Amino acid sequence: MAVLYIMRHGQTDWNLQHKLQGQTDIPLNENGRQMAKEAGEKYAGMSFDICYASPLLRARETAEIFLTGTDTPIVTDERLKEMCFGSFEGTENIYEKPDCPLYQLFKDPKHYVSSGGAESFEELYARTGAFLKEVIEPQLAEDKTILIVGHGAANSSIINQFRSIPLEHFWDSLYGNCELTLLYRDGVCVHET
Repeated sequence: MAVLYIMRHGQTDWNLQHKLQGQTDIPLNENGRQMAKEAGEKYAGMSFDICYASPLLRARETAEIFLTGTDTPIVTDERLKEMCFGSFEGTENIYEKPDCPLYQLFKDPKHYVSSGGAESFEELYARTGAFLKEVIEPQLAEDKTILIVGHGAANSSIINQFRSIPLEHFWDSLYGNCELTLLYRDGVCVHET
């Protein structure tokens, strides 16, 4: 049975401080580690053939903690890194800064134009889409049960591609830290978590 799940990493200090993390390699905090442990306990009856994770520490560590006690291999892939926010990484409280170019990324994604070295949606979709086509689709065709552990924007881009969600609704697919979301089961795109 071909099944695909996706999970966002556990909490970090920058999450608490409302800072844009992007590709800055911020580790989990103690609460984030506990979240991953509790998720592992909650879903202890599940098994995965393989886990693909972002190489960034917060995602990789979430995968390792979540899968503790299993023999699930964890493979990192650069294409699962978080969306790059360029010179804006570390910016606090972006929702309160309408003059910041990245404000539009969150408030009006359809009209967002990248600047300051930040990644565009086109670039994000190209790399996560290539990962889906080259890695995930062949494994689903082999009836594998797959877990992806990544980040808010990168995960949203994967979910939106699977579910054909338009860009203006990009953030509707943002799930909380350590929430396990079912994306695909036996040839059917699943819309419920």
